[in-house]
Amino acid sequence: MKIDILEMTQTKAQFVISETNPSFANALRRTIVADVPKMAIDNVEFHLGPIMDEKNTAYESVSPLFDEAVAHRLGLIPVPTDLDAFNFRAKCTCNGEGCPNCTIMYSLNKKGPCTVYSGDLEPVGDPKFRIKDDLIPIVKLAEDQALLIYATAELGTGRQHAKWQAALGAGYRYFAKIEIEHSKCDLGGSCVKVCPKGVLVKEDKKIVVKHPERCNLCNSCVEVCDAGVIKVTSDPTKVLFRFETDGSLQAKEVLMRGLKTLEERFENLREQVSGLEE
Repeated sequence: MKIDILEMTQTKAQFVISETNPSFANALRRTIVADVPKMAIDNVEFHLGPIMDEKNTAYESVSPLFDEAVAHRLGLIPVPTDLDAFNFRAKCTCNGEGCPNCTIMYSLNKKGPCTVYSGDLEPVGDPKFRIKDDLIPIVKLAEDQALLIYATAELGTGRQHAKWQAALGAGYRYFAKIEIEHSKCDLGGSCVKVCPKGVLVKEDKKIVVKHPERCNLCNSCVEVCDAGVIKVTSDPTKVLFRFETDGSLQAKEVLMRGLKTLEERFENLREQVSGLEE
């Protein structure tokens, strides 16, 4: 199996897996979606009663949304994640009590009228865990309204809840195999014009496949060419894989952790099968 990276940014990955099969590609997709952990807010405490400012002005501890709706929105905010620094809370040495090795604490204190954004969440402790995407709107407070919140983030996986899903829009498709019989081609260029992805171009008095990775197997070029010059088929041993992240983890980290998880599972399966043979 070979992996050729086509695009790798902080939040997006696109690569070609060669010498593989659809079952492995789907196993990788399911793993990075459901089993790669990340941090997300799981517990939110709301202050009840009046909230006083520096001038002893009283604000009502309410917002236009139910507390449950605000907590839900907080849970979906991308929290910066360091997989090497945190443990799962249930497996931490604190026995699930919550400590700096398994949780991140945030506070939020806003008084209306204003719009509360994700950037208003202040990490209690290390500032490196400050929310990077700081313009996600949470709720709009009216005059005399305020929010005083303490939120706790912890590790989880997409198998538990979508808020812990590290990879978004993960999917793959077969790589296209495009064959052109140049001896029959009249060089009319209709196939180039009809292609919605710009896969084909006309170069040196010949139609060539310039960007095969863009082909989505729509067969528009085949249909417009009456002479049957172009043949487009899918190759199940070569797939184009892509996914994005919400910014909690870098795309490279998600891919590496997904591959490592698969490797560990296959090794565990091998050991179990070896034990049966003995």
